[in-house]
Amino acid sequence: MHRISDEQRRIRLGRRHLLAPSLRTASPVSVADAVVALHATDAATVFLSTCARLSEAGIVPVEQALYGDVSLIRQLSMRNTLFVVSRELAPCVDASNARAVAAKERRTFLKHLADDGNGLDERWLADAEQQTLATLADRGTATGTELSVAVTALRTKITVFPGKKAEGVQGVASRVIRILAAEGRIRRDRPRGSWTSSQFRWTASEPWPADDPAQARAELALRWLRSYGPATEADLKWWTGWGLGQARKALAAVGAEEVRLDNGAVGWVLPEDMEPEPAPEPWAALLPALDPSAMGWADRAFHLSAGHREALFDRSGNIGPTVWWNGRIVGGWAQRADGEPVWRLLSDIGRDASAAIEAEASRFSQWVGQARVTPRFRTPLERELTA
Repeated sequence: MHRISDEQRRIRLGRRHLLAPSLRTASPVSVADAVVALHATDAATVFLSTCARLSEAGIVPVEQALYGDVSLIRQLSMRNTLFVVSRELAPCVDASNARAVAAKERRTFLKHLADDGNGLDERWLADAEQQTLATLADRGTATGTELSVAVTALRTKITVFPGKKAEGVQGVASRVIRILAAEGRIRRDRPRGSWTSSQFRWTASEPWPADDPAQARAELALRWLRSYGPATEADLKWWTGWGLGQARKALAAVGAEEVRLDNGAVGWVLPEDMEPEPAPEPWAALLPALDPSAMGWADRAFHLSAGHREALFDRSGNIGPTVWWNGRIVGGWAQRADGEPVWRLLSDIGRDASAAIEAEASRFSQWVGQARVTPRFRTPLERELTA
């Protein structure tokens, strides 16, 4: 069986994820496509991940792609997580993942309405949705709070998990809005605050045309292998949130071939992707919490030492801000209250590497300006660096 080494995997990561300086791009859309999807649970991550890969980092081109020409789309999709993908890829992600997520969200909420016992049902939900959409059509954009003021139904409260330990009273506005967004009938527009804010305005949108889920899964697997291969079945299953059977069928549909990895596991690559690639120039990067290059695989041992996990991950398995050198995670970083980026190396990487990290920290300071970024998911090392 053909073998692809860990060193070659790190070379591919640096090249395909546009992390080597000579491979950076001017286009936020090209960044998103290079990593397939940008994690967007934390609004700042989208900007930090993108700017780390732009030849000229800045907020304006990312905002233009998200809110101006809308060439980047936020979708609740893989693993029931919010991602940003290119408009070209969005229909594929909708059919392969987002549509199933939306259906689950709707079923769950309808069950909560039924359990509440006050006669709220699917007809009531449809009416609440139509009123919300009519309000957005009239106003253009509105925050969740503004929608609740304008739409009486969104001010409704229900009892969830009645008779159980988790029983509580909740408003329905966020759930109705979440369903509409998951189905593509509304989308997130500019936030109320700065680019680091997650308090978005909402605007109406059109759902993506229906596509065959199996074909969409094959297309997504194809793109993922181009960016993250070689990788295992378990990696693809984890990243997409699919069942193992779905992952295997998608790999078969694209003609993926087996290779042997350094740890002895079987990895998969596209048939034309067997040959080694030349190493780019030495590179350093300061990547944010939940960056795709850290979150793209279930097994990250080829670029992450097991001894670093405790410092860099929170208790839920979310990775924090990381320092990279030539395809390895070698430390973590944070931004202090005064704006200064600080980092701690967890590996001995030498003087040249340290100088390259210094240069990346300076680059970060220049484009981020007066903004202050605190990760939504805080890790032990990030907390220590900002204490």
